[in-house]
Amino acid sequence: MGLIRIENGVAVNVEDIPILPFDEFKDEILKFAETGHVVQHFAVPCCEIKDNETNNKNNDNENKTGYKIYTVLRNDGGLYVASTMVEDSYESLSQYNIKFHMFEREIAEQYGIIPKNHPWFKSVRYHKNYSGNPDAFGNDYTAPIPGNYPFYEVEGEEIHQVAVGPVHAGIIEPGHFRFNCMGETILHLEIQHGYQHRGIEKQLLNCKKNILAPLIESVAGDTVIGNSICFSEAVEGLSDYVADEHLLTYRRLLLEIERIANHVGTLGGLAGDVGYLPTASYYGRIRGDFLNMFVLICGNRFGRSSLRPFGAPFKLGNDHIKELIKRFEQLKKEVIDVGNLMLDNPEVLGRFDYTGIIDTETAKLIGLVGPAGRASGIEYDVRKSFSRARIIYDHGMELVARKDGAVSSRAKTYFYETINSIEFCIDLLKVADFQINDSSSKLEETALKPNSFIITMEEAWRGELSHCIITDEDGNIIRYKIKDPSFHNWTALELTVRNEGIYDFPLCNKSLTYHTVVLTFNEVYI
Repeated sequence: MGLIRIENGVAVNVEDIPILPFDEFKDEILKFAETGHVVQHFAVPCCEIKDNETNNKNNDNENKTGYKIYTVLRNDGGLYVASTMVEDSYESLSQYNIKFHMFEREIAEQYGIIPKNHPWFKSVRYHKNYSGNPDAFGNDYTAPIPGNYPFYEVEGEEIHQVAVGPVHAGIIEPGHFRFNCMGETILHLEIQHGYQHRGIEKQLLNCKKNILAPLIESVAGDTVIGNSICFSEAVEGLSDYVADEHLLTYRRLLLEIERIANHVGTLGGLAGDVGYLPTASYYGRIRGDFLNMFVLICGNRFGRSSLRPFGAPFKLGNDHIKELIKRFEQLKKEVIDVGNLMLDNPEVLGRFDYTGIIDTETAKLIGLVGPAGRASGIEYDVRKSFSRARIIYDHGMELVARKDGAVSSRAKTYFYETINSIEFCIDLLKVADFQINDSSSKLEETALKPNSFIITMEEAWRGELSHCIITDEDGNIIRYKIKDPSFHNWTALELTVRNEGIYDFPLCNKSLTYHTVVLTFNEVYI
């Protein structure tokens, strides 16, 4: 087998990762992906390759830039990685397995490497590539509008198009939605991003070490804790530092608060979309109550500066713990009462049931993750499978999974996961020791392991979040790759609205946690 097994948060030497001939790589990866799932798939510019090494006999003395493509896959047996070398093009894997389609488009956008025979080749965002190669999409980057390509069109006299965005009515990052409709029925949706792309991954390669953590926190404002945990545990793994149970527990307490606040916000948004104001109003306030727990802990409503590698800048004293327990117990009752008010209402369920269905087969086909995946029958949660704190979760966290994959199923998944997380936090606060030795200031003096590859994963509120760091022979970071769960789940939104009324689009996108996904998707990738 050409793949080697790796562990979440454990560094491996780059030289130990197999570099397979492309045809062998393709066969191995596609065979695994039939039943497995893609965690990461990205390119790294790495060396000069002679043409005669790549079977080009015309210019034997000409050198070309080589790119190494890394693929990290998972199944019930663990995490695996392999790599291959390509030049300016390669045979697309997406034509055989749709799970790769966004990853290959991103590689093309970043480096101008063309996946030949890609079934739907278009840009993911809108920027010049970083290799100086000809643009893979023929985009004119002097034009102000991202997505300089013809949108898919359904032909027919009865067809009309509806364009939504990029400017939205709420406080939200821009994204364009192009609907092809027959009357009120959606036949096709195409989504275009990239209107406010910042290039954080590229910045991470060129900043001082003391800027790394604040940059990571700015990847997505609603996933500060999830991204900070992945970053911290990657740095610790590259430093041979083993976080103790106290630190792991502290981090997961904060992660669950972030998950709870966002799930409550999602449920409140769903209530608002069907005009059910009692739950919309109460959950709007309750979400703020959970965010204010971060104020108590670190002084910031989104948890900024609460997490760093090697320690915790803020301490949880006994008074803090007592106050948090009191708040959790009070809010648990309110979350349950207000949630049941909505989920027991026949008019609400009349809108939720049988709307925006993603069946289990489709969910597996596209690699759906997070609560949306679990609502479609996929029993996968990073916390129970790969988390560095798995032993903590095993004692108090249940996996919530449903079957039908409709809006109602996703709403109930968020609801029951929220209650589960609240109970988990109360139990942690009552029994855990949060006396942590803080060494978080040592990052600037820390030398990372040279020639190393590490991947970290966590169950952020939208699902599987992953960071990958590669270092050179001097221990400098030469590639920092971030994959947000949105990268898997945007395809689900395009599929779930087909043959639905356009009036149900808000329900479909909110139930797939769209309401802030755009921010993450646009801002995280270079």
